[in-house]
Amino acid sequence: MRMPSETGSPMLSETRSRLPATRKFGKYYTFAIPSNSRYHTPTLQPSREPMPTESVDPDHKAFLVDYMGRLHRATAVDDAVFAQISATRAAWLRAREQGGRVIFIGNGGSAGIASHLAIDLAKNASVPALCFSDASMMSCLANDYGFEDWIAHAVRLSARAGDCLVAISSSGRSKNIINAVAQARTMKLGVITLSGMNAENPLRNLGDVNFWVDSRSYNIVETTHQFWMMAAIDLVIGRAEYPAS
Repeated sequence: MRMPSETGSPMLSETRSRLPATRKFGKYYTFAIPSNSRYHTPTLQPSREPMPTESVDPDHKAFLVDYMGRLHRATAVDDAVFAQISATRAAWLRAREQGGRVIFIGNGGSAGIASHLAIDLAKNASVPALCFSDASMMSCLANDYGFEDWIAHAVRLSARAGDCLVAISSSGRSKNIINAVAQARTMKLGVITLSGMNAENPLRNLGDVNFWVDSRSYNIVETTHQFWMMAAIDLVIGRAEYPAS
């Protein structure tokens, strides 16, 4: 049996006759339905209405100028920082050569950075890496050993010879991070630390390589930590630009 053609369908013709050529979508775009499209797939087209010119509140501008200046000063590097990033690259490649992995640890925002770094180092730089971010592991070990010691026990259970621990703490005073570094030392693992705030924080001198950010802003410290570690990852790769896959 022959089916009726699309163009001859009364239902389709009626539906099309009711559809407007364009519809307003938000303030700056039109929602267009091409008349020659078989399925009338909507597409976004730029509106002729110009974007408004926003004036910046002087107080907001002053705050942001100061804020961006803080970030610029924190991420400004010298040969000492270059040497630390180069040494980090060497430690990660040494871990891979020895059949080990790079283990990233942190709390809160630093835990998010740790997870991001572990993924990128493994996927993009082909260096085996992991992060202790599993909620079941965290709640189990914290329940059994206390929050200050759960990461140390995660290191004890999961780390192996040849691994390198990257310990991230903005303040450099997180007890569970410091205790995990102590555990890594007893297992003779390589250790890299990242801290900020007070120059005398206890984490700053516990690693083979120790990064410290001269800022008392948590967001500036965390952003700088991630930036430096991303630079180390790209140094392993040897390129700053590469496809996501």
